[in-house]
Amino acid sequence: MDLASLLPLIWAAVIGIAVAFYVILDGFDLGVGILFPFARDDAERGRMLGTIAPFWDGNETWLVLGGGGLLVAFPRAYAIIMPAFYLPIMAMLLALVFRGITFEFRGMAQRKPFWNFAFAAGSTIAGFCQGLILGGLVQGVKIENGAFAGSAFDWATPFGVVCGLGVVAGYALLGATWLMMKTDGDMARRAGDKARLLLVAVLVFMAAVSIFTPLEFPRIAHRWFSLPNLYYLLPVPILTALVALAEWYWIAARREVAPFLATIALFLLGYLGLAISIYPYIVPPDLTIRAAAASPSSQTFMLIGTLVLLPFILGYTALTYWLFRGKVGATTAYH
Repeated sequence: MDLASLLPLIWAAVIGIAVAFYVILDGFDLGVGILFPFARDDAERGRMLGTIAPFWDGNETWLVLGGGGLLVAFPRAYAIIMPAFYLPIMAMLLALVFRGITFEFRGMAQRKPFWNFAFAAGSTIAGFCQGLILGGLVQGVKIENGAFAGSAFDWATPFGVVCGLGVVAGYALLGATWLMMKTDGDMARRAGDKARLLLVAVLVFMAAVSIFTPLEFPRIAHRWFSLPNLYYLLPVPILTALVALAEWYWIAARREVAPFLATIALFLLGYLGLAISIYPYIVPPDLTIRAAAASPSSQTFMLIGTLVLLPFILGYTALTYWLFRGKVGATTAYH
């Protein structure tokens, strides 16, 4: 197999990894925002912001990489996905922008309730819209003559809403376990109490999606339950169940780091399950990775630039998390 035939798969892996990094890294700071209304007082909200202040803007770099990679490597897919999900994409981007503005204005405001609401709403809307887009992609996009042929609201289905709520619950679980790791005392204890409830909610949503998709979409049922696929893929749900049980125990035992790592593992296993369900399509049920790919010369040129930049992005990310490691004290707040 020559390089030209491998390029679409390489780019699919690059975009997939970028999306995974975004979901995990921006997921926990969106989750902190989702939990904002449940803080005890305004001082605690300031401390919550302090746990994510050094990281939140860098985390969104991965969203840019994923979206930019889709445009340059799979322009046909980009040209279909954008009109198909224009409304939730725009709502997500506006929510992220407004949420970023809140970081600055809340610290200067004398009266903070409006900015508290804006931060929580922006975080929740962004997560919910990402779930709507995910649900719409799993359901499939109507394509005719290589272009989007559906309506502007094809994504607005009960399944999409369930996926949206599931993503919000998952981000909130990431946020709660992040607070368990980054704070101490009563705040960490109450974050653990929320994490147990959120873990149950996430598992319910994962089970609902796992049951509904093979029943509704024959292509997904065939992928998972035909032989010998069933034997090869059975470890995914088994590992998910084992990780969930371990996380439940670690939260109850008030472990600091393990619940956060277990939540990341749950996200990665769910992400793997979705990838298995839709492969080799980049826009189910018709457009494959290879059919959507740009010319080999374009992919090669952009891949070289990406490989040059990627170590800097990874290095900056690692350095930031290393420098701001450790607990955030009760007197720490973002200003």
